[in-house]
Amino acid sequence: MDCKINIVPHVLHFKQPAGTSRGVYTTRKVWYIHFTSSDNPGRVGIGECAPLPDLSWDALPDADYEQVLNRACRQVEEQGGVLDYEALQDYPSILFGLETAIRHHAAGSWALWDTPFSRSEAGIPINGLIWMGDYDRMLTQIETKMQAGFRCIKLKIGAIHFDEELALLKYIRAHFSRAEIELRVDANGAFSPSDALDKLKRLAELDLHSIEQPICAGQWAEMARLTSESPLPIALDEELIGCNALHGKEKLLSVIRPQYIILKPSLHGGICGGEEWIALAEKRNIGWWITSALESNIGLNAIAQWCATYNNPLPQGLGTGMLFTDNVEMPLEIRSDCMWFGK
Repeated sequence: MDCKINIVPHVLHFKQPAGTSRGVYTTRKVWYIHFTSSDNPGRVGIGECAPLPDLSWDALPDADYEQVLNRACRQVEEQGGVLDYEALQDYPSILFGLETAIRHHAAGSWALWDTPFSRSEAGIPINGLIWMGDYDRMLTQIETKMQAGFRCIKLKIGAIHFDEELALLKYIRAHFSRAEIELRVDANGAFSPSDALDKLKRLAELDLHSIEQPICAGQWAEMARLTSESPLPIALDEELIGCNALHGKEKLLSVIRPQYIILKPSLHGGICGGEEWIALAEKRNIGWWITSALESNIGLNAIAQWCATYNNPLPQGLGTGMLFTDNVEMPLEIRSDCMWFGK
């Protein structure tokens, strides 16, 4: 196939500052991939490459990233639209952008796979995300999400005093039981190995669903101890970053034995890498769900379309694409606590 790929850099602007474990974002740099071919003249497949600064395995300085991205695109052109997954496994955001651009081109529609979701027949349950901030700001977010009808709320913790975060969780539990509201927390590695177990025990008293990444990634022995001793199920997120080869994934899951893993295609190996993680996790009876990572609606739609190919009943983390003032128009809508796709 004779194909051509154009790279279009773009800066997205947040509606309000987004507090994360890596600081506060006000803008977001992404690169859109425009894939065309002589087989379907006039048809364009668009994908999104969106590395997160200081977090993504391939978060290089812009000029270096563009050089790697350009080289990858030229290689795909030379190979007639065929991806070299092994060559790109250390560049997950680039792999994800190219995979989804090619998929979009082949589908000829934003409905990338044929599912009840892509046919507008079913929504995908999602969690309501509470951003890091002071007590009052987080409480306001919580009340807004509950009023909107969310049945699963995820709080990012570790930004304010632990006792204040416990108070927020107790506030929710005073009004809603676990059967009414599922609570997840994401520590982003904020706990130290010495006090993590004590904090996990205190959190478990509040009937939480799980905690993401209680301690920093890379401490496999300590994390394995926590997953075996914690009364609160542990989900791995940052721990998966940079673990790109199959044997590395197998070793990580076998050593740590988490209760859950959380898959972000831009961070964890694209669609093909995510499918590999899911197969390995299910073989070990490890649960999983899929989350976006501050992509625009281009990336968010691709993640949601892929997510819908699995019959995973857990709420997914797919709301973050709605955060920008200058987002790309896409037929995505959040109704109550579900994401819907309209053609």
